[in-house]
Amino acid sequence: MRHILLSLLLLALPLSLCAQSKDYKQAIAKYQNAQTVTATATRRRHKSAVAQDETAQGQFTIKQSQRKVNISVNGGKDQLDMQGDAFTMTVGGKAHKTSSKTNPQFATFQAVLENIMTGGQTADISQRTDVSLEKAGTDIILTITPEATTKKAKRRMMFTSFVITLDSKTSEIKSLRMNEKGQNYTQYDFTNYRFQ
Repeated sequence: MRHILLSLLLLALPLSLCAQSKDYKQAIAKYQNAQTVTATATRRRHKSAVAQDETAQGQFTIKQSQRKVNISVNGGKDQLDMQGDAFTMTVGGKAHKTSSKTNPQFATFQAVLENIMTGGQTADISQRTDVSLEKAGTDIILTITPEATTKKAKRRMMFTSFVITLDSKTSEIKSLRMNEKGQNYTQYDFTNYRFQ
């Protein structure tokens, strides 16, 4: 009896993933024809040891032709920039560079962002084991959980997961949350979208 139930669950699993994938594809279709997407960004840094979250305002920009995603707050002193496989995190005006080729925790993050910004024209992310898709009302929630191959790599990971929330009706990325160790995280909320 247990084998029959397990078989039925395994048969049902791909169907639910296909449905979620269809919802996801519909949610990102608008990006395929947009050359530039801009929005207002609000960053919130949560540190469990500090009573009040730190907030800052700025801009979120996607430039399709350059394969570029940029979130800039605090007048540009703090930025998260992805251009192709190059990532630059600027904190207090000091830039820290890495690449998805040499830093595996950013490889899937890059693949997911490029998939969104091209309206799904890049590789199918539903085949990735470190990405989960979930539908909650009109939201599509993508959770990227980087996989470390060694204990040393796991210790060096800056983020334990990335959570991207998309509004399936407006195609807007509502938020990007980067979870750190413990209860700490940085979350960007996006509003006032312009697709051009």
